[in-house]
Amino acid sequence: MKLKRFLAVFKARNIEFFRDKSSLSWNLVFPILLLVGFSFIFSGDGRSAYKVGLVVKAPLTAAEVYNNNFTDTRFITFIDYEHVVAAKERLSRHTIDLVIDSQQQQYWVNEQSAKSYLVERIFSEQLNGYSRLETSGKKIRYIDWVLPGILGMNMMFSCLFGVGYVIVRYRKNAVLKRLKATPLSAFEFVSAQLLSRLFIVMSMSIVVYSGCNLLFDFFMLGRYINLFILGMLGAFCLISLGLLVASRSKSEELIGGLLNLSSWPMMMLSGVWFSLEGAPPALKIFADFLPLTHLVAGARKIIIEGASLGDISYHVNILLIMSMVFLSLGAYFFSWNTER
Repeated sequence: MKLKRFLAVFKARNIEFFRDKSSLSWNLVFPILLLVGFSFIFSGDGRSAYKVGLVVKAPLTAAEVYNNNFTDTRFITFIDYEHVVAAKERLSRHTIDLVIDSQQQQYWVNEQSAKSYLVERIFSEQLNGYSRLETSGKKIRYIDWVLPGILGMNMMFSCLFGVGYVIVRYRKNAVLKRLKATPLSAFEFVSAQLLSRLFIVMSMSIVVYSGCNLLFDFFMLGRYINLFILGMLGAFCLISLGLLVASRSKSEELIGGLLNLSSWPMMMLSGVWFSLEGAPPALKIFADFLPLTHLVAGARKIIIEGASLGDISYHVNILLIMSMVFLSLGAYFFSWNTER
């Protein structure tokens, strides 16, 4: 190896990167955006130790029904439920630790939960005079709860990066420009890319789930066909998003930044690792605009609660709407050529 040739290539690559203003700016801005976002999301006194469900029937609010003896307790998250059945269901699955109905002067504990026992002891004075009721249910292991999030996150990365980088590389190497000279239409090319990636993603997800299920014996109340259909819709939506992100870019550095911009908020705010129950309303609204949120939430309802597609119609419809929007915009902005 001659040092002169090495330095020439080294210098050329550095000049190429620093002259690409978009990717240079992104490498500077993206870490700052992450730090600002995390400082906002995880600001405060820290994660709550327990979660308590408060039954509040509209049009009343928790502040009107419950006194400060309940709501001023630190390190406990209070979650409002309009229907006691929904609250008891989450209590039986160990998602929350206590359910209190002040209007009926009743509260429920999970006799199989250590946290439920401790929360009852914390509120023993405030609950004096309340009727004590018990519920029970099989505890959902964290691995069962986090399973939809991990599968969804794996699908997300495969859909976004598997489509985005390929199309940008084709465009940068002038492969798309050559394909434009053939009878192949943009719709045919995009459709082939979409269906190919959809087949790969679903095949790999089935293999991963089946193999891990033999080892961990995952909890499953719903039907596998419903989970498969939801996975298809979620993967289709994420692939459409990948096509939209890569519709015009020709820089691999830039597309890497744009795909990170798309994937990181979903990985952190779509309920992959932790529940958004009890999170600030603004954060929940933002999470509703992320396709992975609806894929993970719908899958959890099927697996843990035995929900049907009709029960999760909200998530299904949102995924369909997002898919049509992303696909339409991606087709509209799609460019064969390397020119911007």
